[in-house]
Amino acid sequence: MARHTRGRALKLSIVLPVLNEAQQLARTLGALAPLRERGCEVIVVDGGSTDDTPEIARPLADRVVVASRGRANQQNAGAGVARHEALLFLHADTQLPVGADRLILAALGGRAVWGRFDVAFRDLPDEAAPLPRMLDVVAQMMNWRSRVSGIATGDQCIFVAKDVFHRVGGFPAQPLMEDVELSRRLKTVSPPVCLRACAKTSPRRWLKHGVWRTILLMWWLRLAYWFGASPSTLARWYGYS
Repeated sequence: MARHTRGRALKLSIVLPVLNEAQQLARTLGALAPLRERGCEVIVVDGGSTDDTPEIARPLADRVVVASRGRANQQNAGAGVARHEALLFLHADTQLPVGADRLILAALGGRAVWGRFDVAFRDLPDEAAPLPRMLDVVAQMMNWRSRVSGIATGDQCIFVAKDVFHRVGGFPAQPLMEDVELSRRLKTVSPPVCLRACAKTSPRRWLKHGVWRTILLMWWLRLAYWFGASPSTLARWYGYS
């Protein structure tokens, strides 16, 4: 059972940062309908979309707000208006496991204050060919590395008690590795709960740029970050304008 705050059971606010996600947003938000029926709040934070993203989001979310572009800025803005005591940060191309809200609230019902899910890559509806088997290995390595290091990535759907999120200062104002830095901050409070239920994320970037090339790029970016490279430089190498 979820712990109680001032006599009330914890409830969950889900924050989705979006930018030009009209193609897949309806599917992502539609999958959250059962969670909304159970009392979860869904907040879509738009970073200045030039397509129909805000219009698609409005009937399928509890709130649609606008923030300056950048995943960290947008997620902090969503957390700032969240009504509930627990936060979940969800990417627009990622689908939660069944009953994710119950799993999160159960995890936060004890002594834990934050955590994440395992991740797997999902088939794309517009791709006829099966996904490369190497992507299964990539996902397993991501989950193993996270379990050993206590560092979570955004694709693993980080969740956290709202008061703790604000206590550590939220996401840092940087264009890349904001999830890694938030994990570092949260680790000073407690280790994460690593839930084995899998969030399923899109492999589109991996397929576009090549699996091995993307593996090497991600390891290079992470290594450079640990050695002090600026997040702005890393964002340019990653391909962000």
